[in-house]
Amino acid sequence: MRVTRMCRIAAYSGPTIPLENIIVCPSHSLLDQSQHAAEAKLAVNGDGFGIAWYDIGETPGLYRDVLPAWSDGNLTSLCRMVRSRLFLAHVRASTVGETSRQNCHPFSYGRWSFCHNGQVPHFSAIRRRMEAALTDELYAARCGSTDSEMIFLTLLANGLDADPAQAMECTLDQIGQGERAVKVTCVFSDGQTLYGFRYASTGTAPTLYASDILDNGGRALASEPLCGVAGRWTEIPENTVVKLSDAGVCTVRQAA
Repeated sequence: MRVTRMCRIAAYSGPTIPLENIIVCPSHSLLDQSQHAAEAKLAVNGDGFGIAWYDIGETPGLYRDVLPAWSDGNLTSLCRMVRSRLFLAHVRASTVGETSRQNCHPFSYGRWSFCHNGQVPHFSAIRRRMEAALTDELYAARCGSTDSEMIFLTLLANGLDADPAQAMECTLDQIGQGERAVKVTCVFSDGQTLYGFRYASTGTAPTLYASDILDNGGRALASEPLCGVAGRWTEIPENTVVKLSDAGVCTVRQAA
């Protein structure tokens, strides 16, 4: 039987901090989750990693590689020296698309960045139709071969800038129902607001949690609690687009 592999995500919004405060230093950091995931089918996520971070200007910086996160000697140094008020990070366990830099998350377009954990099992059957629905500009921006990047570009085509929840609903309608469960857990941002979403057509969506206020005054979203203590984190509800604010997790509205 084929095992569905699941990626891990961590993201932050708040006062400017070094990236290492989320990605490296916590007891169950994203770097730790790359080898010791506790809430995924496989504990190891070694098919590449990436970070998107915001600082000056609207568009994010992007660093991605095909190495396992624990094997990149530059990652801990980069995370120690780079500081950001909002960033997304991802370690990949591939389901669709070969291991290549173009297929590593986060994906970015303009001011938006996007990470995905999950799978569209029937992607090969709908890929051509979904590509045809993109604008010429968005089609030209497609660099990889993953279902994840296609979800991101389709969200943009469906009005992500104007209404994230409506864009998500339209995108799920385009994906449709396959013979096996569609699973979409994602984190995305326009550089100002950090959004999260969980969905499964059947069964349970891949995990996503929101933190309480962290020591530095910010908040985080993560596939698994970064401190390893679930009681300090709130599970994101399924089928609802949420955003982080100073007050905590705020519902945008139900999207599916």
